[in-house]
Amino acid sequence: MKRLFNLFLAITLIFSFTCVQVYATDGTGGSGNIDGGGGNMGDATSHGSWNPGNEGVRVTIVRSSDHAVVSAPIDLTNKPPASSIYHFGKVSKIQYNGGTALSPVQGGYACIVPPQTIPRVISTNGRNNIEAIKKYFCSEFLVQLVANHTGMDYDTLIGGEYKILLEPIAYYKFEGVMIATTATEAALYDEVVGGQLRYWMGSLTAKNLPLSMFLETPDLGYPAWSGPTNKNVSNSDIKSSLGLGIVRFEEQPEEPEISAYDYEYRTNTEVITAVEVSGGQSDPDNPVTVRFHIDGTTYTVSNVYYPDGDSQLAWVRWTTPDEPQDMTIDVDVSGPGSAQATIHCKIVDLDENPPPNPVADDRNDSFTPSPVPDRPEKASAQWTIWDPWWQEYWVWHGDDEDGYWCDHGWWEFDLDRYSASLSADMEITPDEKNPTASGNSMKSGYGVNQVVTARVSSSQRSATTALQNAVSYFPEFNYESFWRLLDRISISSSSSRLEFQKNEYSTYNRRTHFTPIWYPDGSYTVNTWVIDCWTPAGMLSVNLTDSLNIRGNLWDDWHIAPLDL
Repeated sequence: MKRLFNLFLAITLIFSFTCVQVYATDGTGGSGNIDGGGGNMGDATSHGSWNPGNEGVRVTIVRSSDHAVVSAPIDLTNKPPASSIYHFGKVSKIQYNGGTALSPVQGGYACIVPPQTIPRVISTNGRNNIEAIKKYFCSEFLVQLVANHTGMDYDTLIGGEYKILLEPIAYYKFEGVMIATTATEAALYDEVVGGQLRYWMGSLTAKNLPLSMFLETPDLGYPAWSGPTNKNVSNSDIKSSLGLGIVRFEEQPEEPEISAYDYEYRTNTEVITAVEVSGGQSDPDNPVTVRFHIDGTTYTVSNVYYPDGDSQLAWVRWTTPDEPQDMTIDVDVSGPGSAQATIHCKIVDLDENPPPNPVADDRNDSFTPSPVPDRPEKASAQWTIWDPWWQEYWVWHGDDEDGYWCDHGWWEFDLDRYSASLSADMEITPDEKNPTASGNSMKSGYGVNQVVTARVSSSQRSATTALQNAVSYFPEFNYESFWRLLDRISISSSSSRLEFQKNEYSTYNRRTHFTPIWYPDGSYTVNTWVIDCWTPAGMLSVNLTDSLNIRGNLWDDWHIAPLDL
């Protein structure tokens, strides 16, 4: 054996890089990615022997982002061997896979005996207690011990940027001397001695030791093991996929954030309420769900996706109540985290302040025309939806004879763009009952009619409402004080027609607005604000005007004549 070690010192080996992982959960937030197998042990021979229980676990701290080893490995065991045992130093599987060569050492072996007993790791019958192993190595006690002995701050270790690599170790006799190896070291050493270690000690070094730990899911570049768990495995499989477990500390998912805005809506109107969700990443593996709680009804928006560092609008389409009121909309988000927000809505009835009844002797000698006010206009809106798709990245694990492909892909996102636009026209004309109107000229005191036509185009019709409301303001009230909410004559998703409501003061029940008899000659301009076409990016609206010419008043159409008796 000593001769073999001396010969081995002159040999340099290069290894392929691959790895595996294990999970469990405890108070640290650590999860163990570990599974295990094995089988019956062969009989001891003069060439080699192993006593069950002569085992340990090598522990190495690895940075998650680049798989760099950031601590000197430490060995834990319940039964420390003699310090004079042959070993290969404290080298991790990642370092061997990265090209570090075996370097045999006699004596000076150091290990740590934890105050709490390590569960049996290397089985003699293929039935080790994986759950107990996971629980132990994910425990706060063990992680604190690792932090203490490696010099890493405990909170830093469990913060999500680092993982703990576990490698089972066996202490056994080979060719007359005691030796300590991890599964990877045993495979590398077997290649140096021409297969002699596997030949004499294969039940341990090619089966029970490497199969005592392997990954359930890929991690740190190592694949999950899906091969046999109860028979000897190749050195290539051992080096690439076996004899390791991983404890990882999930970084607390970034809590989603909700950006919510207060709204003013009209009664009995179909609207869209939207919030902006951000924080972390939402994808089909970790989707975000948004719930809107409105007036006793919960509206659920599932699969709200967005990449890390970006955001996504989530919205609900609903109809406001018939009565004016103040409403509260509670919004909650669930997914990688949770968040809540509150939206305050004011529901107003614009049909509560029509102009008063005009009379023939009204006067307003001090009237001065006011300019048409600027009202909010937004004729178009744009919004986007993130569309995730899987970017495959296939990696070959193992050698040419005994390997497999593993997809190490990730989620990519396409950004789909949508838009909506609103166009509208208004026309005011003298009422048909006006006997002396001519074209766009009329006398004051008579009625005017109005027609508003609107057109809505959208690349996402389900996220765009029809144009539903229009409000007209009049110059005699300085475009304030009183107004008329127009009636919805015909409404569809793409077009709308609105007119004055029937006037309760009209003898003929006409859809008309009476101009005041005192209105001075000149332009009579009606201002109509066309509103309530809703999109996820807000309300579309336009501000319209149209004019008639006032010349004279209705008294001019009256004359005095004697009665014909």
